Amino acid sequence: MKNEDEVIVSLLRGNCRISLTEMSKVTKIPISTIYDKMKSYNNGIIHKHTALIDFSQLGFSARARVLLKVKKTEMEKLREHLLKCPALNELYKINNGYDFMAEFIFKTMREMEEHIDTLGQFFGVEKEEVFYIIDELKREQFLSKANILLVGQKK
Repeated sequence: MKNEDEVIVSLLRGNCRISLTEMSKVTKIPISTIYDKMKSYNNGIIHKHTALIDFSQLGFSARARVLLKVKKTEMEKLREHLLKCPALNELYKINNGYDFMAEFIFKTMREMEEHIDTLGQFFGVEKEEVFYIIDELKREQFLSKANILLVGQKK
């Protein structure tokens, strides 16, 4: 990625609603160039335009990352189940003794515990580790506006 692209992406990561005019002022890149680059980003670099939500403000106070190791014969079945789960926020295929890392968000700890227990009962979970998220300290900051000065200094 060229430095110009990193700066544009950093601005978008900091505020995806920033106007092209404002981006041009900050970066000194012509608006037409920014427009063309942003169009090209939608075909690969940018997967989704979204908002970062404080789930606790909506009444969802239980949040956890769960590492799961399952029997090989159950892996695809669990994957499909997790992808359909409305409480699933993130899902990753991982290594080092586990198969998946999932982030779940529920209104209560009881709901979360019941769901995690259900996974163990029905999907051949051999090993699990649950990490409850107590407080969010930093999220989605890589290549964000906060980093633009560092990115801009690279030559």
